[in-house]
Amino acid sequence: MFYKKPLEERIADRQAKLPPLKEGAHFEHAPAKFIFISLTVIIVLAHVVGFAILMP
Repeated sequence: MFYKKPLEERIADRQAKLPPLKEGAHFEHAPAKFIFISLTVIIVLAHVVGFAILMP
């Protein structure tokens, strides 16, 4: 009755409309970039503080 493309085809159509990625741009999604950088900084700081406490 109402024809709908399969999910894979709809995703492929949507991705085909996107412009090509710029070289060096790995994160298309700004919140993902923010979370990744924040977690990396927190982990590095936790290791530095841990080493400072354990190695006086």
